[in-house]
Amino acid sequence: QVQLVESGGGLVQPGGSLRLSCAASGSILRVYAMGWYRQAPGKQRELVAGIINAGLTNYADSVKGRFTISADNAKRTVYLQMNSLKPEDTAVYYCNADLSTISRRSEYWGQGTQVTVSS
Repeated sequence: QVQLVESGGGLVQPGGSLRLSCAASGSILRVYAMGWYRQAPGKQRELVAGIINAGLTNYADSVKGRFTISADNAKRTVYLQMNSLKPEDTAVYYCNADLSTISRRSEYWGQGTQVTVSS
């Protein structure tokens, strides 16, 4: 059984910062990639940022220069530092992991954490 547990969401004013964390636990053999997605009301879920095991990262154009993704491989944890937040960043943020267990390689999702940017 694999679990992704997210934390760090909340309410912040425009221009503020938040840091999201996502820890993977369970019978994990290897983590290939982790990332953050978000879904705003009435919109499709979109990739925000991703990081692969080698440390390479990619970002949505809308967050480049403001968000930074990082990972602690030993802790199987991924972070998303979000700076200069805008109201349009308001969404539920989901952690995603591509990893393998004894039985198979698969994709897993966290339960989501709400980020609200508002004055």
